Amino acid sequence: MSQSILKALGLGERNSGTYLGNGEWSQTTSAGVLEPKNPSTNEVIARVWASSPADYDTLMSRAQAAFATWRTTPAPRRGEAIRLCGDALRKHKDALGSLVALEMGKIKPEGDGEVQEMIDIADFAVGQSRMLYGLSMHSERPGHRMYEQWHPIGLVGVISAFNFPVAVWAWNAFLAAVCGDITIWKPSPKVPLSAVASMRICNEALKAGGFPDIFFLFNDAGTELAQKFVDDHRIPLVSFTGSTAVGRHVGERVARRMGRSLLELGGNNAIILDASADLKLAIPAIVFGAVGTAGQRCTSTRRLLVHESIHDDVVATLVAAYQQVEKRIGDPTLATTLMGPLNDPGAVQRFTTAVEKAKAAGGKVRTGGKALTDRPGNFVLPTIVTGLTNEAEVVQTETFAPILYVMPFKTLDEAVTMQNGVPQGLSSAIFTRDLQAAERYLSAAGSDCGIANVNIGTSGAEIGGAFGGEKETGGGRESGSDAWKIYMRRQTNTINYSDALPLAQGIKFEF
Repeated sequence: MSQSILKALGLGERNSGTYLGNGEWSQTTSAGVLEPKNPSTNEVIARVWASSPADYDTLMSRAQAAFATWRTTPAPRRGEAIRLCGDALRKHKDALGSLVALEMGKIKPEGDGEVQEMIDIADFAVGQSRMLYGLSMHSERPGHRMYEQWHPIGLVGVISAFNFPVAVWAWNAFLAAVCGDITIWKPSPKVPLSAVASMRICNEALKAGGFPDIFFLFNDAGTELAQKFVDDHRIPLVSFTGSTAVGRHVGERVARRMGRSLLELGGNNAIILDASADLKLAIPAIVFGAVGTAGQRCTSTRRLLVHESIHDDVVATLVAAYQQVEKRIGDPTLATTLMGPLNDPGAVQRFTTAVEKAKAAGGKVRTGGKALTDRPGNFVLPTIVTGLTNEAEVVQTETFAPILYVMPFKTLDEAVTMQNGVPQGLSSAIFTRDLQAAERYLSAAGSDCGIANVNIGTSGAEIGGAFGGEKETGGGRESGSDAWKIYMRRQTNTINYSDALPLAQGIKFEF
């Protein structure tokens, strides 16, 4: 199956990992090789040649030259380029979705869904290309007009994570493109094939439409080029998606050179179930949020706060639901699979370590808690743990795995305090039929997360909303609303159409 997927996307057993621009893929084979593995078997899928320092310098110089032209291209024309990318992705959705499932390990519907996110953000960006609005303001000076406008920022560096191999790039690159920017992409070394395939699809569509290169790609076999990328003064904005630890390092390095960073980091997301919650809505949301992508989403549900009056019944219902999921763990490319593997053996080790820490802290494993050693690949059982407090170290830590900590509460204020009482602040949700509780939750005294939902889970996000979070989640925003502004520079303009020149503070110079 893997060979047919690769062939459908123009990939082979060995592939260049560097797009240099001018229609040229690097022929470098001396900078190392990436060997992405199928998480279901830990077998190498194909190989990707890494980029050399010379490759990096070439693509950076070509990206700069591309920006000089692209920034003056009318924004609606830039939108047309992204429309073509979206159409090309529609044609390749099935194959690219399958590759995402094969290389990352998420199930096929989630792989297809990720490609659909690329298509959706393309559609959004096309509309945004005609809405790069600035404000008109009244001047305090007579005979003057004042307004603001937005200009392209330049080169945008995107460093993406393994769990969303293609969508995060598109969220950034498509909006940056309509804003007049050029994007350089460094994907996770775990999923380079999905990046190469996406780059080929979009660049071929751009070429066929008569557009210049606006997307560039490199892959680093180590960390040297990635570090150079972060420190590069030619890149005014670096968008990083990944762990809080690495994101802190990236943010500090970029700030040191007075650049901008867009950080999308960890989440430790909670769902609150009050006594009035509609469990027919809540239970599927909890299960999907906790086990979807095998718990490897930044928006995965990791904590469940349940009113004490329904706590035991909810736990029993969830245990039964999890045991149904257990029967459908396997190859993510099969239609019958509900949960695929973790991405690599290290993730399995972190899963088992977290379970042992939970037990040592007094937690009780109600279901799951084990790695599946009876088969190849990185499979684990989705896990529910009770008996811990919100303050427990393992609860405070984001583990990228399908572990759900269930804890009771007495009052809504207590639940909100528990939800907010973690270092991360990405996604949150409450299930309630109490209008006052919902509004309290959404108020300034409620959830402190960048995303706060009512009667819908934590996992996933709509393209039209600005995606991101607070605290150690990094504070960045991508996708909808006014997130496009991060890819541009603001300029205030004052025009004097009078015959006088009033100076500040009424100062007068006599000449």
